[in-house]
Amino acid sequence: MKAFLILEDGNVFTGTAIGARREVISEIVFNTSMTGYLEVLTDPSYAGQAVVMTYPLIGNYGVCYADMESADAWPDAYIVRELARLPQNFRSENTLEAFLKERDIPGIAGVDTRALTKILREKGTMNGMVTTNEAYELEEILPRLKEYRVTGVVDRVTCQEKKLCRPEDAKVTDESYKPQYLLHEMLPQAGRNQMAAGNKGGQERLTGCRVALMDFGAKANIADSLMRRGCEVTVYPAFTPAEEVLAGNPDGIMLSNGPGDPAECVSIIEELKKLFVSGVPMFGICLGHQLLALANGAETEKMKYGHRGANHPVKDLDTGKVYISTQNHGYMVVDGSIPEEIGKTSFINVNDGTVEGIRYAKRPVFTVQFHPEACAGPQDTSYLFEEFIGMMAKKKQTE
Repeated sequence: MKAFLILEDGNVFTGTAIGARREVISEIVFNTSMTGYLEVLTDPSYAGQAVVMTYPLIGNYGVCYADMESADAWPDAYIVRELARLPQNFRSENTLEAFLKERDIPGIAGVDTRALTKILREKGTMNGMVTTNEAYELEEILPRLKEYRVTGVVDRVTCQEKKLCRPEDAKVTDESYKPQYLLHEMLPQAGRNQMAAGNKGGQERLTGCRVALMDFGAKANIADSLMRRGCEVTVYPAFTPAEEVLAGNPDGIMLSNGPGDPAECVSIIEELKKLFVSGVPMFGICLGHQLLALANGAETEKMKYGHRGANHPVKDLDTGKVYISTQNHGYMVVDGSIPEEIGKTSFINVNDGTVEGIRYAKRPVFTVQFHPEACAGPQDTSYLFEEFIGMMAKKKQTE
C-alpha cells in the first residue's frame, strides 16, 4: 500500500506503508544512530514526534523486548529508507514491522531519508503528516500542519504512582555481562574527588544509597544504572510535590529525561526550586538538565533541528577530554544565561558549541544534556553515576 509523508513546506515523499494503518500529524525529527532502533522507539522523549532514521537499513536484528527503554512505544510515526523483513539475530523475538503494528505506530518505508534529512537540516524541524490517503488535498492539509503543536507530553509519559526499585531488580540484558565499577584512578578529577570523599579512596563498591528518581519520561536504563551500582531507587511521578519527595529522606535526587518544551513545565520548575535548595545531591539528564537550569534563572530555546543520535562529541571543560555521547533533544540551555554565581557550563558540544552540562556552585548538583546511561549507545560518560554516588556517600558521612 502506498503511503505519503507531507511536510508543512509542501514537500511530499512517497513510499510504502508499514506498521499501523492510520493517519497522523506530528513533528518530524531525524536520528543518526546506526543501531538501537528499539531503544529509540521506546524512549519517552520521542512522544509527540515522528522519527526519521537516517541509517538506510533498519530492523535487521529484529526486536528483543528486554531491550525496551519503557513499557510502551512513543513516536507518533516511524520513517525509514528500507525495513528489514527477515531479521538475523539469535535474541530476536519479533520483526520490527510486527512490533510497529502491535504498538499502533504508523510508518512509511522506501523514503529517500537522505533528501528528507537535508531538508530538515536546512529548513529546520517541521511538522508533517503520514497518510495512506491517495486523494489528499495539500490546500486542506498544510494549514493543519502549520497549526500543530507538541504540548502536554510529560503528562502522557510520566508514571502514575511512585514505585520502589531495589538493586536486585536491576536488568542485565546479556548473561555474560558483569557490572564493573570504575576504580578511583580511572575517574576524571571531579569524579575522583567525590569518590575519595565518599568511600575511603573510591576503590570499594558503594551501596545503600537511596535515590528519588523524578520521572519526566525516564528511560529504564537510568534507574537500572543506579541499581546496578547498589542504589535503591524510588520513582516519582513528574508532578510530585517537593515536600513529598524530601519526606522520603533520599540520599540523592535524579532528574530524568523527557519530551517537549521545558518552559511549558511551569509547575515542575517550581518544585525543582525547592528540591535544589534542600541540599540533597542532584543529578539531571536531558530534560532534567533543562528544567533545573530554568529553575535557577537560565533560559532555554528550541534548536533548529536538535541533536538525536549516538555519535555526538562532548568536551569536559575541566579536563579538556572529549567523550562520544548519545543525545535526544530539540531544546537547549542558552549559553551564558545562568548566573555565574549559581552555576557554570561544564560540558559543551564539540560540533556546535552548545551547552551540554552545568555544574552548580556551592551545591552537590550537576546536570548533563546527553545520556550517560544510553543503551544502545556509547558508555564513555557512565562514570558520572559513580560521581553522583560519591556525592551521596559524602553527604551520608556528614550526617
